[in-house]
Amino acid sequence: MAKHEEKQQRQQSCRPVEAPDGGWGWVVVGALFMVSALVFGLIRSLGVFFVAFVQYFEESAQAVSWITSIGVAMQQLISPIGTAACNAYGARPVVMLGGFLSGLGLILASQATTLAHLYLTMGIISGSGWALVFTPAVASVMQYFTTRRSLAMGLGFTGVGLSSFAFSPLFQYLVQTYTWRGALLILGGLSLNMVACGALIRPLKPPKVLERAESSCKSRGCTSFLSRVCEYFELSLLSHRGFLTYSLAVTFFNAGYFIPYVHLVAHSRLIGFSEYKAAFVISATGMTDIVGRVVSGWTSDLRRVRTVHLLTVWTGSVGLFLLLLPLCSLGGNYAGLLVVSLAYGFCAGAMTPLVFAVVPEIVGMDRMLGALGLLQLIESVGGLLGAPLSGWLRDLTGSYTASFVVAGGFLIMGTIITATLPHFFSCTNPQPLSPKKKAKNECTEDGLLKQTLCADSADREKLHSLEDIHYSGNDSGKPSYHNRTIEPGSEAEQTPLTGDRTEAGAACVRV
Repeated sequence: MAKHEEKQQRQQSCRPVEAPDGGWGWVVVGALFMVSALVFGLIRSLGVFFVAFVQYFEESAQAVSWITSIGVAMQQLISPIGTAACNAYGARPVVMLGGFLSGLGLILASQATTLAHLYLTMGIISGSGWALVFTPAVASVMQYFTTRRSLAMGLGFTGVGLSSFAFSPLFQYLVQTYTWRGALLILGGLSLNMVACGALIRPLKPPKVLERAESSCKSRGCTSFLSRVCEYFELSLLSHRGFLTYSLAVTFFNAGYFIPYVHLVAHSRLIGFSEYKAAFVISATGMTDIVGRVVSGWTSDLRRVRTVHLLTVWTGSVGLFLLLLPLCSLGGNYAGLLVVSLAYGFCAGAMTPLVFAVVPEIVGMDRMLGALGLLQLIESVGGLLGAPLSGWLRDLTGSYTASFVVAGGFLIMGTIITATLPHFFSCTNPQPLSPKKKAKNECTEDGLLKQTLCADSADREKLHSLEDIHYSGNDSGKPSYHNRTIEPGSEAEQTPLTGDRTEAGAACVRV
C-alpha cells in the first residue's frame, strides 16, 4: 500500500501545473518588485558614485566606468549558471544565495583602496549575486502568469523606476553625509533584504533533478553528465535561429540602455547644473519609467498588437530620444534636458518587461528558463562594452554628446535586427518550435507498465501492457483494463527499456 501511494505521488508530480494567473503569484510579483529595485535601481543610481570615484581615485572616466560595466556584465554572464541551478534545485535557494552575495560585495566595496578592489567587489561579487537573483525571480513570475504575464512583469519591474526616483537623491545625501564608503556599507545592508525575497518564492513544480529522479526512478546511468548539462543550460537553443537573432538585437539594446544611467548625472554636472538638479533628472526619469512599465504591460495583455511589434516601437523611441538628449540640453537648457529625459524614461520603462515577455513567444515556455539565462549571457557583451565606450568618447571629445549619440544608434540598430525575426511581419504569434516537443509528448516509467501523459490534450489516456487486458465473461470480446502494481523484483520490473524508449521520451512533460 505504501509503495502504491508513493507511485501515485510520483505520477502526480509529473503532471503539468497550469499557471494560476494570481494567488500566490502576486506575492512572487512583490518579490520581483523588491529584487528589481535593489538590483537595477541600484545600478541606475551608481552614477552618483561616479563623480566621487573619479575624484577620490584620480582616475579617468573610462577606468571608473568599468565598475558598472563589470557588474552589469557579471549579472548577465553568470545568469546561465543561475538558471541551470534553478532547473536543478529550484529558484528559492538560488535567489537567497544571490541576495547574500549582492550584499557582501557592496559591504566589502566600502573598504576599497583601489579601483581594482571595486572591480572585484562591486563588479564580480555583487554582479554574480545579481545574476543569481534577477533572472530566477523573473522566470518565477512568468511561470505564475499566462494571460496577465506582461502586466505582472510590468508591475514587478516598477521597482526599478521607483528606486531610480528614490535612490539617486538618497545616494547623493548618503555620500555627502557618510562619504561614499558609508553609503556603500548602507547599500550592502539594504541588498541583504533580497535573501528574504528569495524565501517568498514558492515553486509550482519540482526542479528537474527531483523530477527526473521521480519519473525515471533514478535509471542506472542512462543520462550522461554532458546530456544533463545540455538540458539544464538548454544549449540546444544555440542552434535556434529566432533565439540567436533576438539575442543579437538585445545585445545592441543592452549596449546603449545603461549609458544614460551611468553618465546622465555627470553630463548634467558638466553643462553647469548643481548636484541636486543633476540627481533630480534621474529621479524624474524613474517616475516616468514606472508609468511606462505599467502602461506597456497593460497594452500588451490586451492582445491587440503582437508583443514583439510593441517592443520595436518602444526600443526605436528610446534610440530617438537618446539622439535628441544632448541637442535639447545645449546652452544649459535644463527644461529641455528634463523633458527629453522624461520621454526617455517612459519608453525605456515600457521596453523592459517586453524584452523578457517576448522570449516565450520565440522558444516556448518549456525552454523559457534556460533561454533567459543564455539571453543574459549573450547580451552581457553589450553591457560590458557600452559604458566604457561611452567613457572613452567622453575622454576623447571632452563631452558626453558623442556618448549619447552612439547609445541611440545601438538602440536603433537593435530595433532593425528585431525586424528580421522569423514571422516578424505576421499578425499572429507562430507556434514555437521545440526539438523536444515530440519527445515530451509521452511520460513513461521504468518497467513494462508505462503511463502516457499528453502535453497538448486535457484528456490523458493510460496505456497498459497486454498482460493487463482481461476479457470478462459477460461481454466477450470487449477488453476491460485494470491497473496492476509491479512489485520489486518481478519479471516486468526487470524488463529493460527497448531501444525506442529513450530517457528523453520517458521524461515527464514539463510546463
